[in-house]
Amino acid sequence: MFITLEGLDGSGKTTQATLLGARLEADGAEVRLTREPGGTHLGEEIRNLVLHGGDVTPWAEAALYAAARAQHVEELIRPALERGATVICDRYLDSSVAYQGIARGLGLERVLDLNLTVVGGLLPDRTILLEIGVGDAVARMGRDLDRIEREGDDFRMRVAAAYRDLAQRFPERYLIVDGTAPPEAIAQEIYGAIRSGS
Repeated sequence: MFITLEGLDGSGKTTQATLLGARLEADGAEVRLTREPGGTHLGEEIRNLVLHGGDVTPWAEAALYAAARAQHVEELIRPALERGATVICDRYLDSSVAYQGIARGLGLERVLDLNLTVVGGLLPDRTILLEIGVGDAVARMGRDLDRIEREGDDFRMRVAAAYRDLAQRFPERYLIVDGTAPPEAIAQEIYGAIRSGS
């Protein structure tokens, strides 16, 4: 399976990816845990450039994320899936659609088409959306914020609305989870949904 986790920064994606990976490994599955941008040497370099470099225009941002994703799919995700592993990815192309396509106004379809092209049409089997309010997300962030995390609440509200739109467009693969619940309760809900195929 190819499972992705999405949501605002501070929603708990990384924690839930780790917990789900541990549970599936305990069941005997081979699990490959990864993240975007990142997952490969090139992806990590792009991550550092986009999140910790200077100003980046919206289309340059979208193109850099797409480049990192193309490398990630070719080098890590597709080979892992082909050998039968379960891949759990902290963010994937829905992040680009939500952040650059909708919140930055580049266009949902344009950014989706770009990303589907560079990944050869590879979509997740399941996407877990951890919903959390903007205020809660900000409260969970640390002091050392990256370039995206420094955006204002209006931007975060547009991202949150974008994710709701994506969940409505792709209900067959989206599972919406209350990101404010206790982490273990969230983990149990996600694990149960993955195991049951619901």
